[in-house]
Amino acid sequence: MESIEETLEKNKAQKEFYNSKKKNLPTRIWSFIREKGLKGIRKDLGILEQSYALHKKWLGDLSQKKVLDLGCYAGNALSFYLAENSQSYTGIDLSEKGIERLNSIIAHIPTAEAKAIDFFSEEFEEGSFDVIYAYGVLHHFKNVDNLIKRLDEKLAPNGIIVSYDPLKTSYPIWLLRALYRPFQSDAAWEYPFGRKTLQKLGTAFTIKESRGVLGKAKWYFLYQLLPFSKAKKIAWGKKAHQKDWQRSATSRKHLLTCMQLNLLLQKK
Repeated sequence: MESIEETLEKNKAQKEFYNSKKKNLPTRIWSFIREKGLKGIRKDLGILEQSYALHKKWLGDLSQKKVLDLGCYAGNALSFYLAENSQSYTGIDLSEKGIERLNSIIAHIPTAEAKAIDFFSEEFEEGSFDVIYAYGVLHHFKNVDNLIKRLDEKLAPNGIIVSYDPLKTSYPIWLLRALYRPFQSDAAWEYPFGRKTLQKLGTAFTIKESRGVLGKAKWYFLYQLLPFSKAKKIAWGKKAHQKDWQRSATSRKHLLTCMQLNLLLQKK
């Protein structure tokens, strides 16, 4: 099992990767598919918009909340919202380049700051956060036990975690990831959630709510190849997404068919 010291050392390589953005050819191809393909699908079907709205609902009234925006780089879709509406906001990321950009964006907010620091570093002493927002971040840690312990240490009593991460529990996606992984330049810090990770998170925290996306809707990219009108294709995709959205809230079986996961956790 990876130790904290090994994680800190690995994060130095991750920091360099995100500062330089140097990717090998397979990783560039996958990034293109992910950004142009999946991002386009999520936009067409309203997945991102609905997920962000759900996150805001989960976050609730932030006016008296101390917020940590974990792994925020130069700011995610809700970073500015968190900084502007919370009692205090701290954004952290490994990348100095990203943090410099974020600080320039939130410079006018006296209760907000961003730091280039490792979440596991002893230098990151601040804690008692009411909210930890982790958009596309938690799956970067190989040792889930260490991650859970650190998250629990940083949360205030009854504090919450709002996250969005990829899943590998759908067999077609698991196979695709397995074929790609040997060629992936950022494989050392990419660990999509599996069944064991979900079980550990559910044991350590109270899962208040979860919503999976791109279950049935992941086949929208194939449906687009059929000789139907654009409107009909989008209508099918949106219907499939809403089915995923509703069923994943109550059915673990359906949740595990999804590619990505919205998760609301609370400290026990």
